[in-house]
Amino acid sequence: MSYTALYRKFRPQEFEDVKGQEHIVTTLKNQIEADRIGHAYLFCGTRGTGKTTVAKIFAKAVNCESPAGGSPCGKCASCRAVAAGASMNVIEIDAASNNGVDSIREIREEVAYRPTEGKYRVYIIDEVHMLSIGAFNALLKTLEEPPSYVIFILATTEVHKIPVTILSRCQRYDFKRISVNIIYERLAELIEKERAHAEEKALRYIARSADGAMRDALSLLDQCMAFYMGQTLTYDKVLEILGAVDTEVFGSLLRKIIAQDTAAVIDAVEELIAEGRELSQFVVDFIWYLRNLLLLKSSDDMEEALDLSSENRMQLKEEAAQIGEETLIRYIRIFSELSNQIKYSSQKRVLLEIALIKLCRPQMEQDYASLTARIEQLEKKLEQGIPAAAIKEAPRAEADVPAEHTEKPVLPKAIPEDVKQAVKDWRSIVSSMPGLSKSYLTKAKLTLGLGNELVLVFDDTMAAGYFGREEERKQLENAIAGHIGRQVTVVVKENNENRPFEEAHVDLEQIINMEITYEE
Repeated sequence: MSYTALYRKFRPQEFEDVKGQEHIVTTLKNQIEADRIGHAYLFCGTRGTGKTTVAKIFAKAVNCESPAGGSPCGKCASCRAVAAGASMNVIEIDAASNNGVDSIREIREEVAYRPTEGKYRVYIIDEVHMLSIGAFNALLKTLEEPPSYVIFILATTEVHKIPVTILSRCQRYDFKRISVNIIYERLAELIEKERAHAEEKALRYIARSADGAMRDALSLLDQCMAFYMGQTLTYDKVLEILGAVDTEVFGSLLRKIIAQDTAAVIDAVEELIAEGRELSQFVVDFIWYLRNLLLLKSSDDMEEALDLSSENRMQLKEEAAQIGEETLIRYIRIFSELSNQIKYSSQKRVLLEIALIKLCRPQMEQDYASLTARIEQLEKKLEQGIPAAAIKEAPRAEADVPAEHTEKPVLPKAIPEDVKQAVKDWRSIVSSMPGLSKSYLTKAKLTLGLGNELVLVFDDTMAAGYFGREEERKQLENAIAGHIGRQVTVVVKENNENRPFEEAHVDLEQIINMEITYEE
């Protein structure tokens, strides 16, 4: 007989075997016992949390000849047929490949016939959000007034894509991410059933890597066991297979970053690549490591909340003492942005190196968190006895000059026609931008740059940072070009001069007669 994957081999066959979804299991069992079964259910949640499994158990239970406490017996002919996938009463449909109107019309024709065996005909439609609009409309009437012997179970990972008309006709059940402890206990149980051996630390790492999905955890365990067939599965072996990095490497890297040793940090990246580590996994794990440091610094009561051994907790406490909370938050922000970019990039190494250099050189950024990090570094150097005059700092930007020594810039005699037209149409341009961009742009002040650019000045650091990103700035430039038919260069600045915008800049909106557009 061919090998069966662990997640299929150990798929729960009754409600008692389902882990981490007790709130849903209890409700469904009560409905079956009280004979208050609904006609349409919506199971939503992230992948691998048990949506399809619970749907099959429910379908088995409603047709079971002798259910016990709302759970199927697993022994009657109906239960065995559903488990084997041979039941005529349970129809599974993959909406990803059967998303047209014709597929739903077939269901509408089928529901006219009563089941030959059992009480209910159950339709399980997986990834229901993939149905076309026409298919949803075709399903709507049947879902609204189905025959008494028909039950629909719709499963989806993207509930926001389902029309409200469908949602309002279903009982909705949200499947939660499964905790690390529950996944670990399940893995330990299955390892014992398979008569294999694994370290607790190895199983806990797999459980955490699964990100709340039991199926992912079983697939990872299957992969690790296949590679080291017949051997004890150790923590180091799991790291090697998954391309992950030990926490000691993170501690060593953090110390190099705090010391601003850029060369040593780049050498560490070189070592990771030479060892064949997966850089995307490294970024995710380093964020988790920084999160643990931040929790330790936030409160002494957080130690028990960390899924770590006492030895690792002591090491983390020592490392947490070397760095401030504001700096940690900055590190997490930079690496969180990196995790979104690195997944689909062909230059993962370059992106990682740039992010690490940013951590080492806070003067590369001009936000509040970076300024705090620079102050911390200066304080440490002064504590070490380095004279203030010997401390090399980045040249002060023009914005650092005290307000009383700066003069209000004078507007050039001629404003370029392109910029003038963009300012006139500014309200219309802002109205055409998507939600978050539109919200931020309403707070922007407009002035003219030395190179005849349209300069956006923000008092809000978040808004300045948002439009400081090239893709957002390009989107705005394209929107301007779409309105006025000409390209205008946009420059973004934050008003960090500690004085009102009008005192430091010329306000183009006050000078140019703007075209006012009212929104409905």
